Amino acid sequence: MPPSLRRWLSLGFVAAVIILGLYHLIDFDQPSVVIESIPVASKNNHFQWKDVPKQYPVSSMMALPTARPLHIPTIQFDFSWRKESKEEKDKREARMKAVKENFAHAWEGYKAHAWMKDEVAPLSGGSRDTFGGWAATLVDSLDTLWIMGFKKEFMNAVGALDKIDFSRSSGEEINVFETTIRYLGGFLSAYDLSGHADLLTKAIQLGEMLYVAFDTPNRMPNTRWRWKDAANGTSQEAAAYTIVAEIGSLSLEFTRLSQLSGDPKYFDAVQRITEQFLRYQNQTKLPGMWPVIVTPENADFVSDNTFSLGAMSDSLYEYLPKQYMLLGGLHKEYREMYEAAIATAKQHNFFRPLNKDNLDILVSGLVKVYDGKVELIPEGQHLVCFAGGMIGIASQIFGLDDLSTASKLVDGCIWAYASTPAKIMPETFRLIPCKGDCLWNEAEWLKEVLNYQTGYGDSANDIAQERRLPPGFTDIMDRSYILRHVFERTLPAS
Repeated sequence: MPPSLRRWLSLGFVAAVIILGLYHLIDFDQPSVVIESIPVASKNNHFQWKDVPKQYPVSSMMALPTARPLHIPTIQFDFSWRKESKEEKDKREARMKAVKENFAHAWEGYKAHAWMKDEVAPLSGGSRDTFGGWAATLVDSLDTLWIMGFKKEFMNAVGALDKIDFSRSSGEEINVFETTIRYLGGFLSAYDLSGHADLLTKAIQLGEMLYVAFDTPNRMPNTRWRWKDAANGTSQEAAAYTIVAEIGSLSLEFTRLSQLSGDPKYFDAVQRITEQFLRYQNQTKLPGMWPVIVTPENADFVSDNTFSLGAMSDSLYEYLPKQYMLLGGLHKEYREMYEAAIATAKQHNFFRPLNKDNLDILVSGLVKVYDGKVELIPEGQHLVCFAGGMIGIASQIFGLDDLSTASKLVDGCIWAYASTPAKIMPETFRLIPCKGDCLWNEAEWLKEVLNYQTGYGDSANDIAQERRLPPGFTDIMDRSYILRHVFERTLPAS
């Protein structure tokens, strides 16, 4: 495929990632257009989602496992093996203090400018409702408030939950994935930490709402859901197409809600999705992994030809080892799916990039499959920096020899940070996969810059300078930094 065509295809994919996956995260510092809250038609204004008649009821419910959980090795690092020096303790506590102060500053800003709204707009001091209008920042911060010891603030926030009404929304359409991870996950994690009963009550209220999104002929959810139509009894279909992460990243929250509430229907809902992933995992165009776009409406999990651990796919893979742990190791399919996926990613997605310091690092790239031919597109993404932690966790709980791979992926992100003048990693960028001994070769780098940066001139040095490309980078497609990523170096247990 000609370099110019590959470049346009890559740019097209990046545009799709931004439009489909990240549009709601950009703050243009403009007042947001908020649709008026739409009340659901109900008698006596006492609408309950659990009372909505089911169009396609489940005849046989899948139950949670009841056997004795398996022994799963711990993943936490054991610090008891050595004594912390005074200097180390002072540094650690200073860092803790800085983190806590930064959170307190952000929380006070939210309270002052966007209380009970989804987000604060930090530049204008305004607010935005981008996640249904149910105080997303408040709910998503509950567990952090508890962990950091802000117990008074925590109780004030819990007291405000009565104002959240899931029979109303700021939008006509709900993103089921975002609502699940931010709200349902927020309620459940805060409940697990604090034991405050109101949090579980709220989680069940939301769970009843989200469960209606699964009321389709094949029980696959409508991920971009017109909730008002469903509430008023309109028959609905599963999504015509969706980002694979959106349908594949519901299992933890729904399973935990079944465990805490005793109602198996939530686990049943997500386990049906898991069965589809399991069924088609080895039938995709890159067997072992799932494409970034799937079609729940007709259970098509195989047609798309793009594969990644990054944007639009990330949490699908992240949830596999975590769901295995949540279920006490009693559903082995989560381990099997994870191991098959990572074996494929190691073979096709992970690559060692040419770099000036000859570091032995890895980056997870994008894979396209054309007529059975697998092509690596060596694009790095900030979003995929979670992968080192995921692989580190899985290597511990499954006893896999993958800690070196995990560490190299994290080191790849650290290198990408260190490579820029601001020491901040860009969102998306293009590198050169190593061939042979992987020793730095400036001529090879400049050749690839000239090969890829068509239309910018004939001098690779001038192009690299004009495009501000650090050594080893052939392009930086998105120079922005979106404040939503956290990654950690994986440490082996002592």
